Amino acid sequence: MTGVPVMAVIKADAYGLGAERVAAAIADLVEGFCIFRVAEAIEAQHFQRTGKQSLALGPDLDLTADDYLAQGVRPAVWSEDRAMALRRARPILSVDTGMQRFACPADQIDRVLRAGQCDEAFTHATSLHRVDRLLALVGNRGLKLHAAGSSLLHEPTARLDCVRPGIALYRGAARIHARLVDVRKSAGPVGYSRFTASRHGVILAGYSNGLRVGPCIVNGRRSRVLEVGMQSSFVETADADGVGDEVVLLGDGLLESDIAAEWKCSQHEVLTRLCGAGAREYVQ
Repeated sequence: MTGVPVMAVIKADAYGLGAERVAAAIADLVEGFCIFRVAEAIEAQHFQRTGKQSLALGPDLDLTADDYLAQGVRPAVWSEDRAMALRRARPILSVDTGMQRFACPADQIDRVLRAGQCDEAFTHATSLHRVDRLLALVGNRGLKLHAAGSSLLHEPTARLDCVRPGIALYRGAARIHARLVDVRKSAGPVGYSRFTASRHGVILAGYSNGLRVGPCIVNGRRSRVLEVGMQSSFVETADADGVGDEVVLLGDGLLESDIAAEWKCSQHEVLTRLCGAGAREYVQ
């Protein structure tokens, strides 16, 4: 859709979906990857397995240029000292357009560009204003520029020379489910919170798996997770529900945005919490 190269954001184990498998699946479609720290590239062997380079968005204060080069990772830089120390690893300038972390202030851009001999710059943009700010600060310098994550993919003026989608890659990609291990008619207040329901069941997933109170689907019917314990949770059930029936926690029409609205968090957090919680089965 964007018509420009894609750098796929696969940090945090590809939002819990499994960075090694995700990277292998999309390697021939993308220019490279975005990770947070070099340790992620080492663990999944991204460069060795795909031949594609990565951009490390966060700080690795103890690593040298050789450490980055060995893993096919280009470091983001935002200070003159860091840019100088990592020059051989072809650092990429991170420009502060409002995020105010891991990014170079406007008055230091020229010094950092010179110190790192940078040929590329980016910013974390959540609005077109930040894209415009990037262009005002480093445009017309012959640098490769990128700013758009998932939220700005639909904006042609934000696409620049590359885009960095994260949540857009994974939205709708995962189906997360558990099974009822106990179902019964409720007899008065239930659980630690003493909730009330006519019938309830139990699944073996809890807050240690990232689950929270909120929507779910039982036998194709919208239902609710009523109370969450450490390793098990109560689910509202109906007369026809029984032990072994499936409870869908994400998928089958239950969207990341639906859950995020109830959990009062981002869709990124929903995916990272739930997708990293259980055994993964990949469908080729």
